[in-house]
Amino acid sequence: MASTTYQKFLLVIVVVFYAWTLYGTNDIFTWCLEIFPAVLGAIAIAITYRRFPLSNVSYTLIAIHAMILAYGGRTTYAEAPLGFWMQEVFGFTRNNYDKIGHFAQGFIPAIWGREILLRLNVVKNSRWLNFLVVATVLGFSAFYEFVEWWVSLLSGSAGDAFLGTQGYVWDTQSDMFLAFIGAIVGLVLLKKWHNRSMAKVTFSKST
Repeated sequence: MASTTYQKFLLVIVVVFYAWTLYGTNDIFTWCLEIFPAVLGAIAIAITYRRFPLSNVSYTLIAIHAMILAYGGRTTYAEAPLGFWMQEVFGFTRNNYDKIGHFAQGFIPAIWGREILLRLNVVKNSRWLNFLVVATVLGFSAFYEFVEWWVSLLSGSAGDAFLGTQGYVWDTQSDMFLAFIGAIVGLVLLKKWHNRSMAKVTFSKST
């Protein structure tokens, strides 16, 4: 296994960032909803870490994704300061911070999904690999939209901040499209870097 120093550094950064977002939030319910996927991911990483450690590229991207979620939960996505800055600079008609989150929802899972499929020899043909990764990302993106819908129905107005459509009728479709684009961009841009990072990792094939 590669040195864990960098991975510990990432963990510290994420924990400190989460403490900051929790301290500054006015809506703990929304914050908890937004970070829930990251919590599930952290549990999965903790369980599989020794038997199936990921590459540092994957850990880096997962850490970034976790912070994107927490930042959105701190103020709600519709009220994220970065989104307002983008709105002012680029002339958007709404706070588009949530679109960063959905692009990342494709860009980042595409890489660690690619890693799992490659290292477990699930598929060897690169064309099928990319197709399966993108299709899986789209499936998860659609399921997440279901989750947002269900939470909004069950919690009523308390879930409106989590849904975060801001009155945009094509919000669900654009979210899934951005995840689709994110997955493709991630696979194209990070392939070589990801391959080099995976080459430094060893794991027990008994998994």
